[in-house]
Amino acid sequence: MSRPKRRPYSIFTPPSLCSSELICTTLDHDSTDMLIDKWLEHRSPGHDAYHDWFRDLRERKHAAQNPNKKQIIAWNKGDFVPENVFCRTVDTGRLIPLDRTWTTHVYHHKTMSERKLSMMPVVFTMLPELMLLRGMHDGGCDDIFIIVTDLKRQEMDDVTAYFELVTGYAVSRTRRNSIEQQIQYGHMRLKHTLAKQRRLPCFPQIDLTLRAILYEKRPRFIVLFSHQTTSYSQIFFTHHDYVPDPDIFYDYPTGCPNPCCTEECEMIRFPRRGVENAAILPLVNNKGRRRKFRRKEMCNWIDCDVCFGTLIAEGEGEGSGGSLDGTESVEGSESSSGGISDARSDEQDGNGEGMKVSYGQVCGKCRLVRYCSQEHQFNDWPEHKRVCVKAAAA
Repeated sequence: MSRPKRRPYSIFTPPSLCSSELICTTLDHDSTDMLIDKWLEHRSPGHDAYHDWFRDLRERKHAAQNPNKKQIIAWNKGDFVPENVFCRTVDTGRLIPLDRTWTTHVYHHKTMSERKLSMMPVVFTMLPELMLLRGMHDGGCDDIFIIVTDLKRQEMDDVTAYFELVTGYAVSRTRRNSIEQQIQYGHMRLKHTLAKQRRLPCFPQIDLTLRAILYEKRPRFIVLFSHQTTSYSQIFFTHHDYVPDPDIFYDYPTGCPNPCCTEECEMIRFPRRGVENAAILPLVNNKGRRRKFRRKEMCNWIDCDVCFGTLIAEGEGEGSGGSLDGTESVEGSESSSGGISDARSDEQDGNGEGMKVSYGQVCGKCRLVRYCSQEHQFNDWPEHKRVCVKAAAA
């Protein structure tokens, strides 16, 4: 098997991940399960803050479970465990539990391996955030990438601003010469500043590894972790639609065990105000254009690939019209194109004669999910019953 071709390192072109000198430690699904079990058993003040936030969210259902919102967090039944907390995915619109695990790839300096330091505490520190961000995506988050650094707070601010400038340059069509000069100056300044402070890994390795992961792995988000007690860990999102909804997360815990803490002492820079304070590094395609994100509305059964709002032939799909036992047709639902469409179907003329658009049917009890057929509703019930409760009156 041939090795991947190494591209020469440049601050203006995507580097190769195989050129990185950082060590990659991989934590599999079993390790993630073990960390989640340990987190649930942990009873420190930090854990109680997260539990209190979920409990408060449970009480304000009008904000957390608005059927018209793209993002939903629902904990309606049972104990505080991931399989009872559900999140609406931003890519498929499904309502799925947070008990799905992932593989974590942690990139760190070789000195941490030489000192035989485990990467488990790194993931454990931000486990609630990773569970929520993983739960927001139906696909594309089976692998999560973390780069471990020892940056202090101001250094993390400067590095964040630098990467936002670099990705802005990649999609810019004007003022490229002036942006190039800013990038060259910023890279040189950060390189010398971090080298003077003896930060590990050095800035060129952080830059190479982070941009290579963005280019080759196309993640939904990437974490720049700092184990400095006076700093924070930054979450970079690759699209503004991946950013948590501020109507839900405006009071999300900072991660600091001090109950009197403010956002200034947060351990993880979680975007509580949405896109306003989120770090977004947009992905670009091979032509240098911003990569587009197309959100779908799909049947809530995880094994179904029916996408609502698409043309189907007359008679195809059990959920193309009418009402199911336990469900009812969607009335006034917003289609994937953003328009207000009929509950059952939109007739097509011209070349679309004999075709119609299906928007599925919502669960008649909770009105939070859609199905394409009664069969798929029954198949999904063992999981959906853990969150399905009668919808509150408008």
